[in-house]
Amino acid sequence: MKQNFLIPLGILSTLILSAAVPAFAVTATTQKSTTANTRRAKAKRAAATTATRSTTGKRSAVAKSFAATPTATAKTVATRGTTTTRTRRPVRRYYSPWDTPTFADSTYGDVVDGEDLAIRRAAVRALGPYNGSVVVVDPTTGRVMTMVNQKLALTGAYQPCSTIKLVAGLAGLSEGIIERETRLRLSRRESMNLTTALAKSNNAYFANVGEKLGFEKINYYGRLFGLGEKAGINIEGESAGIFPEEKPKGVPNGMMTSFGEAIGLTPLQLAAIVSSIANGGTLYYLQYPRTLAEVNSLVPQVKRQLDIGQQIPEMRPGMMGAVEFGTARRANYDTNEPIFGKTGTCTDSRTHLGWFGSFNEVGKSKLVVVVLLTGGKSVNGPVAAGIAGQVYKNLSEAQYFTTQQPHAIAPTAMIHSGDVH
Repeated sequence: MKQNFLIPLGILSTLILSAAVPAFAVTATTQKSTTANTRRAKAKRAAATTATRSTTGKRSAVAKSFAATPTATAKTVATRGTTTTRTRRPVRRYYSPWDTPTFADSTYGDVVDGEDLAIRRAAVRALGPYNGSVVVVDPTTGRVMTMVNQKLALTGAYQPCSTIKLVAGLAGLSEGIIERETRLRLSRRESMNLTTALAKSNNAYFANVGEKLGFEKINYYGRLFGLGEKAGINIEGESAGIFPEEKPKGVPNGMMTSFGEAIGLTPLQLAAIVSSIANGGTLYYLQYPRTLAEVNSLVPQVKRQLDIGQQIPEMRPGMMGAVEFGTARRANYDTNEPIFGKTGTCTDSRTHLGWFGSFNEVGKSKLVVVVLLTGGKSVNGPVAAGIAGQVYKNLSEAQYFTTQQPHAIAPTAMIHSGDVH
């Protein structure tokens, strides 16, 4: 007999609900698990992307810093199924072909015995941290008043650069090739006179002079002014510089008279040349007394008398123009004490060079100041001119020129008392 069981409504509802709860719970748990997995996956992808970017940046930086050649290179990067090509910019390397420093202690090893200490202080202050030499000479006697960086001044035979234009100008005037006001044609549309050519240091002008002189005349006047021989007498360690006896192969005459190609000049030699211009044509042997007794007994000794008395007035306007409006403007320190000079800037095989040869006139007082700078590309003639100008300024502010009195000269021996006049 079939029995029918009647389940009360409340109990039936409870059974239905109890059967449904496990299914709902499983579904909710699954959804939470899926969400957590999704979050973890996103976090992993984000971390991987960050690491890739960081690694790529580091590799890029390393590649740029150690690039062997400044040549653009391509790099292929695969990201999420796509291929991207990145082109690196060329890496430029800057280097100096010279190992000579621009800055150094230029007084190291100097012996100051016998020097004029007031002039030395002025020169050392003016030179400052530069790696160079300052030579100051009394052009009326040939006495070296101070020699800052004695090693460089004595042994530093370097290409004279544009300071050679002083010799070329005097040679051209002496041979009648040029005159001060006569304009020399340089090209189809350009011509120039001597004053402007000296002031602006025009290479084409003095190259033209050199070609017209020819090597024999260049050699004659170079040796006349003391190139290729020692400027001093009994100055220990002095170099004679370099001056070719025959025309150098592959060097045009114009390069010798505009850049000083194939010539080696020392600061002492330039000081002697400038002194002969300052004093009217006397090329003295330079003397470097090392004791007070030697200072007081110094007798000027003439190496040779130069027949340039008529040419010097033709050169002076250009040398003054260099300071007033030309390449040596930095030497002008705004006083009524005129400075005459010539700059030189070039590169020889060892270093970049900055030259300035000059003299001043304050009443009857004169000093020759020569500056040679060596080092990197920041070294040049205008910088050297600025240093020389500062030497004159330091001495002027110390009233050096106004306090120095003319000395008495013994008529027989011409003994020099050591004063500047």
